Amino acid sequence: MKAEEILERIRCSEMVLVGLGEEFDIDGRTRESRLYRQGYDRLQEAGYHWLIPAWNEYCTALSGNDTVTPAMEKLLDLIASKNYFLVSVSTNSKIACSVEKKDRLVMPCGGVLKKQCGKGCGAEPVPVSDDDRERIKAAFDELAQGRVPDKDRFLLDKCAECGSKMIFNNVYAPNYNEKGYLDNWHKYTKWLQATLNKDLLILELGVDMRFPTVVRWPFEKVSVYNNKAFLCRVNEKIYQLPQEISTKGCGIPQNAIAWLRQL
Repeated sequence: MKAEEILERIRCSEMVLVGLGEEFDIDGRTRESRLYRQGYDRLQEAGYHWLIPAWNEYCTALSGNDTVTPAMEKLLDLIASKNYFLVSVSTNSKIACSVEKKDRLVMPCGGVLKKQCGKGCGAEPVPVSDDDRERIKAAFDELAQGRVPDKDRFLLDKCAECGSKMIFNNVYAPNYNEKGYLDNWHKYTKWLQATLNKDLLILELGVDMRFPTVVRWPFEKVSVYNNKAFLCRVNEKIYQLPQEISTKGCGIPQNAIAWLRQL
């Protein structure tokens, strides 16, 4: 589908549902760099999976190749006048920082903006402090220089409830605390109910199969039940639509960030 047709569909739509996926986590060139791979492997070996989103952002900052911020600016400019909601399975904090209407974004996989008890005591997740960020950056600086920091260097301050060390509140954390996103999730489900029989444009951008129950499959279901819905799926590899909605959407085999830049 040509860019002009997509722009026309945005213009004519009453509501816009946007899904943001793993292509927004980190630029492909940065992901393939030796620095990134070495740090990624060491964090995985240490069992610190919850640090991967932070490592993604650290390496992106080092490379100077932030493609997400301009892509988000372009997307939000296109849908600014619409009744929209964004659902992101990407953990990139640039997404949250780009969206002014915070109640129109839900990030069910969390990220690096909130921290939770590492033991999973159930205390409410709280914002990450500047001290936390400096601590993690210092540890990452060592990692980038080929030194392996002591594991305790990666832990944040103490949980106010139980005194255990805290970690980033994201889906890769042991005992992931979903309280960090549930308020906006409830707003999203209520908004979604109002899309029935409305001219709804669904933009699924860069969503892979890591968490298909959050975006891909629910978006397809919405397309099935809403006769006025149109699903535009943009993905480098998995862009195909199921047979039952093949006439109610399009699949575009392209990187979603590159595609947004061309609109």
